Amino acid sequence: MNRPLILALAATAALSTAACAYNETLGRSQFLIVDDAALTQQSDAAWAQALRTQPTSSDATANARVRRVGGRIVEAAGLTDRSWDYAVFVSERPNAFVLPSGKIGVTTGLLSLVRNDDQLAAVLGHEVGHVVARHAAERYSSTAATSLVLSGVQSAAGDYAQAAGAIGGLGAQLGVLLPFSRRHELEADRLGVDYMQRAGFRPSEALALWRLMAGQRQGSTPEFASTHPSDASRIAALEQYIESQGWS
Repeated sequence: MNRPLILALAATAALSTAACAYNETLGRSQFLIVDDAALTQQSDAAWAQALRTQPTSSDATANARVRRVGGRIVEAAGLTDRSWDYAVFVSERPNAFVLPSGKIGVTTGLLSLVRNDDQLAAVLGHEVGHVVARHAAERYSSTAATSLVLSGVQSAAGDYAQAAGAIGGLGAQLGVLLPFSRRHELEADRLGVDYMQRAGFRPSEALALWRLMAGQRQGSTPEFASTHPSDASRIAALEQYIESQGWS
């Protein structure tokens, strides 16, 4: 076996051994090689850029709504130990994001789409779930480790390095990174309804929300090649979980 590949595999194995941590919320171990301080710094930079480059709404009612619903979800998730900032971005695309440093962004398109505060809470609960689960750090760590191995494969391939890199990259993406992202999405769904219920919202509205979102899609990517579960898979998993908890 080529020396660069051996070194890459050895480095990845060492990282995996040293960076595995048990996440009690998820009930599983995570591979993490990035610290919270680095994520916070990157999150703050991304938030500042978003505020600088994207138009924001000054609608007092819309902003108050996001703060009210978001604040209840944050409290239910046990994240009141950080200062939270909120913004409503002017965009027709229904979207929302929550950054690990304590930033919540919601688009006017999403506020127009959701039919009640419970559905807004479902979106924000899902996004806060990603933060609690440390999914951003886990995705970064997995991507970094995969890149390390692929660099070793390309070095070992000699004249075929470019082809090996292309095939290896596709294989890693479809076989490792994308399925792992789908796992994250389903975990965030589950945590999101936990926080909804804890905050006094109706978990069943999460199902209504995803059905509504499914009806808005113009087309769909096959689940095997998507970072998100199919709408049918997501709704079925959520429905089963909510029923198992005896919630409505």
